[in-house]
Order: sequence, then C-alpha cells, then structure tokens
Amino acid sequence: MATYNKRGYKPKTKVEKEHNIEEGSTTAEVFNTLDETASKTEDFVAKNQKYIFIIIGLVAVVVLGSLGYKEFISQPKQTEAMNDMFQAQKYFDEAVTGAAAQKDSLYSLALNGGEGKFGMLDIIEEYSGTPSANLASYYAGTAYLRLKDYENAVAYLGDFKSNDEILAPLAKGNIGDAFVQLNQPEDALGYYEEAFKMRDNEYTTPMYLFKAGSIAMDLGESDKALGYFKRIKEDYSNSTEAAKVDVFIGKAQVLANK
Repeated sequence: MATYNKRGYKPKTKVEKEHNIEEGSTTAEVFNTLDETASKTEDFVAKNQKYIFIIIGLVAVVVLGSLGYKEFISQPKQTEAMNDMFQAQKYFDEAVTGAAAQKDSLYSLALNGGEGKFGMLDIIEEYSGTPSANLASYYAGTAYLRLKDYENAVAYLGDFKSNDEILAPLAKGNIGDAFVQLNQPEDALGYYEEAFKMRDNEYTTPMYLFKAGSIAMDLGESDKALGYFKRIKEDYSNSTEAAKVDVFIGKAQVLANK
C-alpha cells in the first residue's frame, strides 16, 4: 500500500535512502530520454523541413484538386451528359411502350441518335466515366438485346455497374437472356442465378428464379430446378410466376425421381 511522507520528511533507514536514490535516478532518466527524443525530433524537422513542406503541399494539392475536379469538372460534365442523353432515353422509352412495328427503329435511334441528338453509344464515348455513360451502357445493352444483336448486348450490359434494386438484377438477367439466344445455357443459368441472388424483391427475384429453374431442368439439374420453383411458391406467392409454378414443380419432381 502506498504511503504519504510529510513535507520535510527525511529517510531514517538505509533502505529508504537507497529507494529515494533509485527513484530520483529513474525520474532523471525519463526526463533525459524525453529531452533526447525532443532534441532528435527538432533536429529532424530542422534538417528536413523543406521536404516536409513539400509533402504537406502535395497532400493539399491532391485534396484541393480532387474537390476542384468534382466541383468544376465532374459535376458539370455529368449535367451536360444528362442533357445530351435525354432524347436517346426518350427513344428507348417509346420503343418499350410503342407499337411492335416501330420498336426496332426506335431502339436503333436510342442507340445511334436522331434529330441531331446523341444516342446511347455517343454518350458512352463522349462522357466516359460519368454515371450517365454507365447508365447508357445498360440502355445500349438492352436495346441490342431487343434488336437480337446478342453479342453486343452481353458486352454493353457487362460494362454496366449498379447497386440499384431493380436495374442491377435486370442487367444480369438480360445477359442471361442473351446467352439463351446464343445457345449457351450454362452461362445463362449462371447469370440468372446472379440476378436473383444480388437483390431480393417481388419483381425480379421470382422472375429469375423461374428462368433459372427452367434452364436448370433443360440441363438435367432437376433438384436445383425443384428448389428454385418451390422457393417461388413459398416466398413469392403473389408473383406472376407463382400462378404457373405448380406445373413446373410437378415436372421437376418427375425428372428428379427418374
């Protein structure tokens, strides 16, 4: 237990004297070490202050440059890209909702532009690195899919990166659709599985579970298909796919038991 010595207290025994000497010596060593460390630090700063200021200056330039790029280059470029993309997106929307006879021409206009306005391919090239160019890759890939140019569909959809609840799985699923048309069912199955695993929602998840199950049956993976169909029935009973899934569950069970 620690004891408190009154002011003016003098050690009486030899042990106490030795203890005080040791304590004083240790304290002195600590202060000497601190003094030496501080002195070395001062010497280092004095000798290298030119380089230290250069490093600080470079860090400041990088930070300010990043902020300046975002404020004066990146954001204005994105705004310009959005404006130039407007007409191409309008063509795409009209192709989705319009009459069948006009769809191909409208998808072509969405890709290549019209009325002196940029198409999606122009946006990708002119505004590379912007969110608009990324989104244009999705539109371009989907337009190529609808135009039955499946290799370009895979290429452009593969360039699209997103965490969006709907667009992210749709892009993967569209690649799966393209691989079905290219007669590459194993690749198609892989992308359908990616599509339903990456996001869980009432629209894309049952749709790609159903497509994955159908391809799995064609590939002889009946147990896997049965699991996908049952998940639709159990977890997405209100979906469009659930209305017809019982038939496919029956088919998968028959094939699995063979």
